[in-house]
Amino acid sequence: MNIYGDRGNVLALARRARAHGFAPEVVEVNPGDPLPGRIDIAIGGGGQDSGQGRVALDLAARAAEIRALADDGTPMLMICGLYQLFGHRFVTYTGEELVGIGVLDVETRGGDERMIGNIVLESEEFGQIIGYENHSGHTRLGPGSRPLGAVVQGAGNNPDDGTEGARTGNVIGSYLHGSLLPKNPAISDFLIGEAARRRYGGFEPRAAIDETTVRARESAKQRPR
Repeated sequence: MNIYGDRGNVLALARRARAHGFAPEVVEVNPGDPLPGRIDIAIGGGGQDSGQGRVALDLAARAAEIRALADDGTPMLMICGLYQLFGHRFVTYTGEELVGIGVLDVETRGGDERMIGNIVLESEEFGQIIGYENHSGHTRLGPGSRPLGAVVQGAGNNPDDGTEGARTGNVIGSYLHGSLLPKNPAISDFLIGEAARRRYGGFEPRAAIDETTVRARESAKQRPR
């Protein structure tokens, strides 16, 4: 799925990989397409609830392949709708239950109010994470996943527990949409670094943080929700 600007994460990741000296190849996978023979990083986006049923069926058919990749340490970033479907299940606001593939230990229920706006997290691994959330799902984590970060400003996984996102191994789920990687190169570097270590046995960062990114982060942080 790819609405709410989630292709921006793919573009930012490819640009960052090139800045580190790699030549990334982006392969789109639509429902029914075979997975590429080799996957270094997997990125998934969000979409409307009405489209998630088709994607849920497609994921179910390839669940074993995806779980094997995750268990083997393949870095993945799943946003919003695919974050929900990488969990155990998503119950929509109308009561429809979509079964997920259980890579992340999370469950989601649709709410009657959208949580929209700029959001700021604190993360021990990535520092301050700045992004934009747009979702009505209320996600709760089980013991097999840990949050991506603690909410400083915004809603996060749900209105109650002050967490956002989920991590299991090298798989990240989050409600922060297409501006997540452009505003947070530390997460891009994590994905690229893990992929490089798996393929080449090591990773030596070359890309610096440019001033435009620094200003974009500060501007977004100052904007009201």
